[in-house]
Amino acid sequence: MTTKPPVRVVATPHFARTFKRLRKKYRHIETDLKPLVEQLQQGETPGDQIQGTGYTVYKERLPSTDAQRGKSGGYRVIYYMKTQNFIYLIEIYPKSEREDISSAELSALLTEVQTELSGDNE
Repeated sequence: MTTKPPVRVVATPHFARTFKRLRKKYRHIETDLKPLVEQLQQGETPGDQIQGTGYTVYKERLPSTDAQRGKSGGYRVIYYMKTQNFIYLIEIYPKSEREDISSAELSALLTEVQTELSGDNE
């Protein structure tokens, strides 16, 4: 019986900065994010695929324990699936602070990720 290696989930520098800022306001954000990371590591791709980017990008809705409004008032997490075994977390934002991510902003984030990966051999 062969077991698939776990998927490697990496936060981009932009994601890490945003997460750090949000952690000051939302004390349970790490706990709220953990089930998504575990799903990604198991090879699942939760959320809706964002079309028109030229990349395999998904947006997942997560509930916020701090806001207590369920998924609709929780966080949005954007992740980029580089390969079947490598995923980048590229953006997180609370729905209460921001309605949606623009196409231009998403393109800029994806370009930033691609720039970071240009020296990566994954």
